Amino acid sequence: MFASVISGAVCGIESRLISVEVDISNGLPGFSMVGYLSSEVKEAQDRVRAALHNSGIHLDPKKITVNLSPADIRKAGSGFDLPVAVAMLAAYGRIPAKTVEGIFFAGELSLNGELRGIHGILGMVGEAKRAGCHSCVIPAANAREGAVIQGIRVYGAKDLDGTVKHLLGEEILEPYTINIEETFQNGGKCPKEDFSDIKGQEIVRRAAEIAAAGRHNLLISGPPGTGKSMIARRIPSILPPMTFDESLEVSMIHSVAGILPEEGILCERPFRMPHHTVSAAGLAGGGTVPRPGEISLAHRGVLYLDELPEFQKETLEILRQPLEDKNIVITRNTGSFVFPADFILVASRNPCKCGYYPDRTRCRCSEHEVRRYLHRISRPLLDRIDLHVSAEPVTYEELQNDAGGESSAAIRARVLKAHKMQTERYAGYKIRFNGELPAEAVSKYCQTDEEGRELMQSIFTKKRLTARTYHRILKVARTIADLEGEEKIQTKHLSEAVCYRPEE
Repeated sequence: MFASVISGAVCGIESRLISVEVDISNGLPGFSMVGYLSSEVKEAQDRVRAALHNSGIHLDPKKITVNLSPADIRKAGSGFDLPVAVAMLAAYGRIPAKTVEGIFFAGELSLNGELRGIHGILGMVGEAKRAGCHSCVIPAANAREGAVIQGIRVYGAKDLDGTVKHLLGEEILEPYTINIEETFQNGGKCPKEDFSDIKGQEIVRRAAEIAAAGRHNLLISGPPGTGKSMIARRIPSILPPMTFDESLEVSMIHSVAGILPEEGILCERPFRMPHHTVSAAGLAGGGTVPRPGEISLAHRGVLYLDELPEFQKETLEILRQPLEDKNIVITRNTGSFVFPADFILVASRNPCKCGYYPDRTRCRCSEHEVRRYLHRISRPLLDRIDLHVSAEPVTYEELQNDAGGESSAAIRARVLKAHKMQTERYAGYKIRFNGELPAEAVSKYCQTDEEGRELMQSIFTKKRLTARTYHRILKVARTIADLEGEEKIQTKHLSEAVCYRPEE
């Protein structure tokens, strides 16, 4: 007999529906699986056999052929155990074939028949809903995550025996439901870190506000202990809350990576801080079947690289393409995978290896060592960072100031107003923020008066700016004007924007 059930596979961050087909025939008993399978999928036959036996389900020895279709998509992971077991039971006639129609199955089986959670359920359930499935049976550990997708019944099963009884109508499982609006609202509260904790560093705080308002990249230089990391960690607290669509998009990426929180949906903007020993694959994503790296896990949030010169130069150069295109393409012999990478890059560095240059009472680095240390970051990468600021040592008086700095709520209010101006300005365009403006649109949206053009001409000549740097100065000036509610870029906005460029 023949039977098939619907399952799914993760390809990059996208999910594809897979038809699990089982044919039972007379002949020499055996169990074969085909359909472009990875080793862990091929091992499913042993797990399924043991799970069926230990669940008290005994099948006659037959020739069993399992096909996972379409055959041109590589299948990886352990989520095909449950659909293979259910399809086998349907092919043997233990479960009516019509019972499994329109139901999506996914889950890993342990040898005793228990169901274990898998990665990528959120995207799979979403794809199953789009394909017209009316319900899905997944591990109980993934039930809350799957229930985030509205409009499809989600059943969380604890073991194979419970799944079979549910399909036979003997013990019906209760569909798992959540109040998605309440969950999203409760999870979208402001982070605990607040800018009011920062003492001093007014210039860096101002740069962080501009970066958040226009989604510009930021580099903070300064000696150890000046609060560079503290400020970077608090930038998500002044970014606008994520919309539900953004939250769902980010959650699907984290679901594939297996780091989705218990709520089943990520409501706060991600903040990723990889160590400087991270590999190129860890930053960009990779593997035989590519998985998202830190760049994609920071999508819609902040990617913070502390001690930037300590990263491998080859690893840092990976950032150049996603900073421009807002995505990263990974190519394997199985195809090309596109991962989203729309993030704010925040980086910090010491002025030298020991961290205290130019304070010669503490720094012992030679001029050559200082230049070599700073030159570990390439000029093309630095050109893609809009804001360069220095964090000066905090004074004793600033530390003793109990009043603290301005709160994140106050800063976020100004950022939201600037975002509203940009949303209205770019209505009908694919871009939403000043930092995303393409070169051909800069002249249209970043116009200056005659005095401003003369200033930019002088700066362009004296600093020998590249075209990319010139455009980025104008985009930063546009954001500064938006923060002040100005429709036109004025000379004072340009002057401030120029101050955030490093000396050549």
